[in-house]
Amino acid sequence: MKKLLLVLIIATQLIFVSVAQVAKQNLPVLTTQLQTEASGMSAERLARIDNVVNEYISKKWLNGAVAIVYKNGKLAYYKAFGYDDADKKKMMPKDGIFRIASQTKALTSTAILILYEEGKLLLDDPVSKYIPEFAHQAVLEKFNAKDTTYTTVPAKRDVTIRDLLTHTSGIGYAGIGTPEMNAIYAKNKIPSGLGVFDASLLDKMKTLGKLPLQFQPGDKWMYGLNTDLLGCLVEVISGTTLENFIRKNICEPLGMNDTWFNLPKEKTNRLTTVYTEDSLNHIIKWDAHHFGVDPAYPLITKHYFSGGAGLSSTAFDYAVFLQMFLNGGEYNGHRILSKRTVEMMTSGQLHFMFDDINNFGLGFEVVTPLGAARGPWNEGSFSWGGFFGTSYWADPKDKLVCLFMTQQTPNSHGDIGEKFKELVYQAENE
Repeated sequence: MKKLLLVLIIATQLIFVSVAQVAKQNLPVLTTQLQTEASGMSAERLARIDNVVNEYISKKWLNGAVAIVYKNGKLAYYKAFGYDDADKKKMMPKDGIFRIASQTKALTSTAILILYEEGKLLLDDPVSKYIPEFAHQAVLEKFNAKDTTYTTVPAKRDVTIRDLLTHTSGIGYAGIGTPEMNAIYAKNKIPSGLGVFDASLLDKMKTLGKLPLQFQPGDKWMYGLNTDLLGCLVEVISGTTLENFIRKNICEPLGMNDTWFNLPKEKTNRLTTVYTEDSLNHIIKWDAHHFGVDPAYPLITKHYFSGGAGLSSTAFDYAVFLQMFLNGGEYNGHRILSKRTVEMMTSGQLHFMFDDINNFGLGFEVVTPLGAARGPWNEGSFSWGGFFGTSYWADPKDKLVCLFMTQQTPNSHGDIGEKFKELVYQAENE
């Protein structure tokens, strides 16, 4: 009887191990082979995306775009529309390389969480532990716009790494932030992150640490240079550049071969053209002086790596990155993060809604019940986008990874991204 019981126990354990191994082997690895119906989506209803995007292009509201949708790890939709370069009649390629700007933030946040898992830091560590200039900061009290002078009050506590990940530090954004912080940062030569090539990231962040915060740490959500500072922390703590750290620990194991700060020469022909609008909302090319950002920055060798905005990538590469999260931190046999860390990153961290609707995790917007009630995506979906007109979201419940990529800002007809979202969900068959 004892022998029989022992045999049953061993058999049960083997079954559990076998099931676990099968589950692990079945983690999706993305391909560019179209499997629309097998993915659980309707090809006929997805064709509505074509109609809407082509209408925007025909009306000259948009020059070109790439859209990609994966469901259940299978490619449901992948198309390029319109022109990469309208003047040259160069069609938009599906593997076009886009300046993803703030989509860089998710990779830099992931880099910080990798260091967290290595025991190199804690999320509630003060930034001053690694960069002393962030100790005993002050908070802006009164600001005189005429001469940019100001008064301050002491910060109640130091800014933490968690504050940076959730954009609740009180640090503003150079150039696109509040008038007060724009003026203070301009006076102290703090850059937005783009168009900087040979400056010292650490020196710029040390200067930032000596400047006032917009509000007390943790009190509010405000988009800022938080992730550039996180990138600097990656460099200080790891002892290597942010470029090298992200390539070695994220891009190379995931096979993200088109994601770079410094775009290799053999890939430059796929870098897409950037557009903006004139005063009459006509689409025009972005020139080298617009907004102080030379659109050729991915091609110019740089040593200043903006963790908040500096990467260029493709729709497919970024889809792979997002699928890693849906896989619980693992992709193609490479574990980037633990399942629990992924759950932390994609869980709301704030006791308030950052935009009155959704919460914010450790690097992502996170959809709340209210956010799910107001739109097609499900609670727990996580998302963000980039300054030049790129956007993404991943939906763990429906196992969706979706990106809509353009290179145009501003876009007076920018509702195409929200329309794309609804067009994806209406095409689900399950």
